[in-house]
Amino acid sequence: MNVVQAMLAGLAVVLAGTLPRNLLFAANLRHHPELPWAVPLAALYIAAFWGYLAGFGPPASTSALRRASLRARALPPRLWAWSLLAGGLGIVALVLLLRVANRLVELPRQALPDLAGVPPGTVLALLLAAAPIAGVVEEAAFRGYMQGPIERRWGLPAAILITGTWFALVHLDFTPVLWPYYVAVAALYGTVTSLTRSILPAIVLHTGGNLYSNLDLWLHGQAEWQSAAAAAPRIWQGGADAAFYAAAAAFLAAAAAAGWAYAGLARAARETRPAEA
Repeated sequence: MNVVQAMLAGLAVVLAGTLPRNLLFAANLRHHPELPWAVPLAALYIAAFWGYLAGFGPPASTSALRRASLRARALPPRLWAWSLLAGGLGIVALVLLLRVANRLVELPRQALPDLAGVPPGTVLALLLAAAPIAGVVEEAAFRGYMQGPIERRWGLPAAILITGTWFALVHLDFTPVLWPYYVAVAALYGTVTSLTRSILPAIVLHTGGNLYSNLDLWLHGQAEWQSAAAAAPRIWQGGADAAFYAAAAAFLAAAAAAGWAYAGLARAARETRPAEA
């Protein structure tokens, strides 16, 4: 699979996984919203979707290619532990960086649509279900089918830049000021995938990040992890204050911890590979 084919395949995967979920959830909000009936149907579809990407189903001639492109190999416990530690610290650092960035530039606010008349339980069920679905679909698409061929041809930095840009574009709320954020997300998940040669830890990390942001969205009506409801003035207007310095210090500490954990993951990956050969 060449680079162009990889990008097209990744886009096809994300559309094939996302559009049916969106249609089911939209139908649920319009028809019998008192019950989250779309959740089990979406789960069944994603299970079949995953199985097909993993090589099951016709045609048999593409089975091996589909399985290799997905990159969903099992990992030993040591790599799982380092992957989740590194990625988790990376997510913490990224959230803190957004808080610092919100004092430098105005970040767009992500808010829930008008869901008047929809029971809160249904809204929560759909938001919770959306987290693992997006984790599976987007990691299969971007870190599986798209990143692998680009990384082999042009290296990991180029693969992160390209997949992060496409990752931003498929999110319909994307604005240019958030492009570095999406590339940073691609760097977090893409580096874990590159070191472990598996998208499985990235799926868990992506799901965890989505659960955090979706619950924040549900509790506050908008994603306050991205742009707080009562944003403080930009430092260009009122100067840097203690809160800004504290957020910057917290970010630097989390980034240093994440760097240490990624180095540990790289070391564990090197030590594990000879035993796999």
